[in-house]
Amino acid sequence: MGSVSVPQTVKQWNVVSHNGFDGLKFSEQPLPELGDGQVLVKIEGASLNYRDLIIARGEYPFPMAPNVVPGSDGAGTVVAVGKHVTRFKPGDKVITLFNQGHLGGKLNAQTVATGTGGVLDGTFRTYGAFNEEALVRSPAHLNAVEASTLTCAGLTAWNALFGSADHVVRAGHWVLVQGTGGVSIFALQFAKAVGAKVIATTGSPDKVPLLKKLGADHVLNYKENPNWGKTAKELTGGRGVDHVVQVAGGKEMEQSIAAVKMDGIIDIIGFVGGSADKEPTFLQCLSNLFTARGILVGSRTQMEEMIEAIEAHPEALRPVVDDKVFKLEELKEAYEYQWSGKHFSKVGVKIE
Repeated sequence: MGSVSVPQTVKQWNVVSHNGFDGLKFSEQPLPELGDGQVLVKIEGASLNYRDLIIARGEYPFPMAPNVVPGSDGAGTVVAVGKHVTRFKPGDKVITLFNQGHLGGKLNAQTVATGTGGVLDGTFRTYGAFNEEALVRSPAHLNAVEASTLTCAGLTAWNALFGSADHVVRAGHWVLVQGTGGVSIFALQFAKAVGAKVIATTGSPDKVPLLKKLGADHVLNYKENPNWGKTAKELTGGRGVDHVVQVAGGKEMEQSIAAVKMDGIIDIIGFVGGSADKEPTFLQCLSNLFTARGILVGSRTQMEEMIEAIEAHPEALRPVVDDKVFKLEELKEAYEYQWSGKHFSKVGVKIE
């Protein structure tokens, strides 16, 4: 393979203040020097997460570096490698890892503080240098925007369904997913791929056909049916759902508890719902005997397992990206679009 040209500069966004999306600044900077253990990636696709929006708004409850390059999700092509790098070579297609230090096993105080686009510089730029351990190979059949969605939403959904030894989703299980954000859509796809039944919720009648097309067995409108948790339990013949992928707030948690079976699991993901005044109590955990499990994405080992599964089911598990894809220069507009809640699944950014 011929040598890949490496530019002198990089176009990038930085979070210069945490007072809303106007705190995002776009500029051209000199390309930083490549460390011995680093890989220089031409970033060709990225995707947004709710986390990116609340970092810009100053509402993120985890550590953040000042002036950070935002974005955890990125995919692209290796253009250069440091002299000690063994895992990748120029021309390889790669995806970023969300927590760069979380290679396997459980999170700890050190690895939780290695978030891409929070503590460490992220993906909303044309080129980025990443530690070789913090990248995984990309599935060959996905474009860069599709591949980038696996970093956070894909891996979080995978961890939710397959990451707890006592509660691995199996054929015949019932899974409840909430809304049509990235994690929920991936969870729907993964659950169907192993033969589970899926109940999905949405507040938008126009999103029902999209959920059905992806394989949802039942779709409940939470605006029309405020007691959708009870309805979900009835749909399972009264036994309750095995798994709830809980991406919303306290009000929705009440419904999740109403839906979950005895000894089922509720996976607590993200901060989308914020905090309600009246949260469900720990007593409800006891009286319903379910497990509540907080999830912060997943490890590189899990990501590699997920990629193998995606390659084994290339069409059924193709990431779903919203029709409206933005350019890097339009990042603020992409943030506004995701904040509006009009998107379906993942909001993508094409980087040229």
